[in-house]
Order: sequence, then C-alpha cells, then structure tokens
Amino acid sequence: MLETLGLTLLAIPGALFAYALVGYPALLWLLSRGVRRARPWGDPVRWPRVAILVPAYNEEASIAGTLESLLALDYPVDRREVVVMSDASTDRTDEIVQRFEARGVRLVRMPVRRGKSAAENRTLPLVSCDIVLNTDATIRIPAASLRPLLRVFQDPTVGAASGRDVSVGDLAAEANASEAGYVGYEMAVRALETRLGGIIGASGCFYAIRRELVDTAFPEELSRDFASPLRARQLGYRTVSVDAALCIVPRARGLQAEYRRKIRTMLRGLNTLWYLRSLLNPVRYGLFAWMLASHKLARWLGFLTLPLGPIGLLLLAPVHRWAVVLVALGVAGSAAGLVALNREDSESLPGPVKRAGFAVASALAGFVAWMQFFRGTNAATWEPTRRPEVG
Repeated sequence: MLETLGLTLLAIPGALFAYALVGYPALLWLLSRGVRRARPWGDPVRWPRVAILVPAYNEEASIAGTLESLLALDYPVDRREVVVMSDASTDRTDEIVQRFEARGVRLVRMPVRRGKSAAENRTLPLVSCDIVLNTDATIRIPAASLRPLLRVFQDPTVGAASGRDVSVGDLAAEANASEAGYVGYEMAVRALETRLGGIIGASGCFYAIRRELVDTAFPEELSRDFASPLRARQLGYRTVSVDAALCIVPRARGLQAEYRRKIRTMLRGLNTLWYLRSLLNPVRYGLFAWMLASHKLARWLGFLTLPLGPIGLLLLAPVHRWAVVLVALGVAGSAAGLVALNREDSESLPGPVKRAGFAVASALAGFVAWMQFFRGTNAATWEPTRRPEVG
C-alpha cells in the first residue's frame, strides 16, 4: 500500500514536467511536420506607425544606452515614437530621459508607483499609432530587428508578434548561466507553436500588438505580455514568433535576483491565466486551448505538486535502494543549491553548484508563486532585474 502511494506521489510531478517539457514539444514537432513554413513578407508600401513603450523604474544606469539603441533602429523616423513610462522613479531616470526630448523621446511620469500595466493603461490614450511595441529598459534591440517584427502585420490574421530573445553574458562569471539554455528552449517551442497557428506567450522584452487589440483598462496586477496573445486569440487573431526579430537580453549576475524575478513572473502569469481561463475551453478554442494547457498550466502544476516527489521517495526508501540513492542525491543537490542561492558571490562557486542553485531557485520560486496565488497576492509593481550593460 505504502509502496503504491509512494510511486504515485513520485509520478505526479514527474509526469507533469515530462509532458510539459518533453512530450508537448515532441507533439508540436509531429503535428507541424506537414505544415509549410510561412513565406517571408517583403516591405510594406507604407510602414505602420509604431509607439515604442519603455517602462522604467530607477533605471538611471541603463536608460541612456537603451534610448540610444532605440533611436538607432532601422525604421522611418516619422513612423515611430519612443515613450518612456517612468513609474515614479526616484533617481535621475526622468532627468536623463528629458535630455532626449529634442530627438523625439517622450516622458510620461506616473505620479505614484503603480506598476508596469498601470503605466501602460495611462500612456496608451496619449499616443497615436497603428502598432504598440513593448520593450524593456535593460535590453538591446539590434538595429535590423524592428522591420522583421512589423512586416508580419501585413497578414490580417496576425494580431501580435513576438521577437526572439537571445540570452547573453559571461558564462564563466554568471551564477545563472543555465538560464541561457532555458531561453533557447523556449524560443524553439515558440517557433513550433507559430507553425501550428500561434504562440501562447510573448516576450515581455520585445513584442508588438495592434493598437485596436490593446485593452486600456487592463487589470494592473496581470501580465500584459502573456495576456496579449490570449486576448488576440479571443478576438480572432493569432500571435507569431519572428526569428529575425532579435532581442539581446543580458542575464542577471545573481541567483537571488533571478529567483525574485521568477516568483513575480509566474505569479502574474497565474493571475492572468485565471482571469482569461475561458481560453482553456477546448470546445470553443480547440487546438489553442490544448497548447495553453500544455505550455503553461501543466508546467506550472509541476511546481505545485513538486513536494509530492520527496514524500514519495521517503515512502519508497525502506523497500527500494534506488529510492535511498535518489533521496541522498536530492538532499545533496538541494543543500548545494541553497548555498548558491544565498551567496552574494554565487558567481564564484563551481559550475555544478551554480547549476544546482538555478534548479533550486526555479523549483522554489514556482512553489512560492503558487502559495502567493492561493493567498490572493498581487504583483502590480516590480523591482527591475538589474542586468549588466550590453555593448
């Protein structure tokens, strides 16, 4: 009886993660084999007007470089507007942005800090555009990346488009280098989803959406980059990932910063999925409902049920030697991961310890996000992930 219970408890999180991370991409690949790749679009006769929104909170160290890179984008100057949304910054962010006003940059300052979505809700009625482009104050968009992202809007079925994140950094020095592999994996899944009709979530660092699809009364505690593809689908559009639209994302240099970011991102994602849970109805949304449940819900449920695994191993340990070995390995790996997670200088630790730290940070952050979700916690405001400067 205990053995059966132990095997069942061990299998639940294992099956969820195996399906979400391996089974789902494999099924996407199989289903997409007979689907032709979309033909590339040429330049439109007239490029759409685009408003580039940059949320910022105390970004004095990076905002000037970000604005220089945005102003250098290969795009008609008269067809784009750059707007920095300062979430009541208390450093020199606003002062630095104002220096760029003569070059076409607008500053919209929130009187009190209310978070990214609230800043977007206030800013959107102030801009006149065809496409809203959302980016970040700590990333870099190569000059040639904007045109490929906006070309796809010539397809009337496309409501939103996401760029392709490229995670960069010093692999020898950074504690969370494992994030690079995860980002690459996510981009590959999005490419497969695009071939089957549309992606489930857009890159918060670099994505665009038709202005008429943007909800200016969007709840402040939710994730707009996750909600945008869902809202587009509700309104009969699809969202695509554009491989040529690169976005350079420097990895944070500390596991603690990555841990906090993961909690915030997943909590906002859970609240957003609950808000738009009708999209999980397979009768109405068919393939999209399956993709949403597989890509997001199954993976997140893996974190919720993760504690069942160790309990199952403890029940199996008295009768199976392999369970004893797995318990020992789990204890050693968790201990190493916690050491890495709590070290300010975690980048100086050996590679295996840093990888254990990334695994522990991911698992712990996922479970904490669920607990906060059940308590009704909101994460409207954010503490930006401080990243190294990108050249």
